[in-house]
Amino acid sequence: MSTQLDAWAALLIGFLGAGHCIAMCGGVAAAFSMAIPKQHQRWQWAYLLSYNAGRILSYSLAGALVGGVFASLADVSMGKQALTVLRLLTGVMMILLGLYLARWWFFLLHLEKLGTGLWRYLKPHAARFIPFKSPLAAFPFGMIWGWLPCGLVYSALTWSAVSGGALEGARVMALFGLGTLPTLLALGGLAGQLRHWLNHPGFRQFSGILLISYGLFTLYQALGLIY
Repeated sequence: MSTQLDAWAALLIGFLGAGHCIAMCGGVAAAFSMAIPKQHQRWQWAYLLSYNAGRILSYSLAGALVGGVFASLADVSMGKQALTVLRLLTGVMMILLGLYLARWWFFLLHLEKLGTGLWRYLKPHAARFIPFKSPLAAFPFGMIWGWLPCGLVYSALTWSAVSGGALEGARVMALFGLGTLPTLLALGGLAGQLRHWLNHPGFRQFSGILLISYGLFTLYQALGLIY
């Protein structure tokens, strides 16, 4: 049951984090659109789906890595106690994400700096695939951009950490990626009205309250395992 809740939580983070996606990836979407050859603009769907498939694959690989590593560490160290501590962390991360999405506290921005070193190395490689020669070229481009430092992704990865294994971690992050899909498709220019709705202050605050509530529930569950 807990693993199922983790998976749904990741899907929820992906969808409700729309406002963050719009702020973080707006420039990427603009560059992406310009990278599609003019004669292929009518095939924009194919390019967008290929890009997002690559991005979600990267999330899944990250989830498998985190899920596998933390499951192994739990086995060789404190076992259930280690997973309880990690679940406390996921609750805190969910609350921080909710506060950020509602624009009440921006501490999560500091966590995004954790991946800047890796991103500085990966980003130049994305330029090798643009302008796109075909939709297939958008797939590796999406895989690289899947490693963009992002507090939203890091929050979802904490659910992978408590998932219990590599396969479960990959599934959690794949669902997270699917949750972000409507927003990223909207950013690609396919649904301007949806983009406006997802970035509305009311939606952001509703998302923040919902995620904070889920984070508090997660803390309650974790503390129940301790006492």
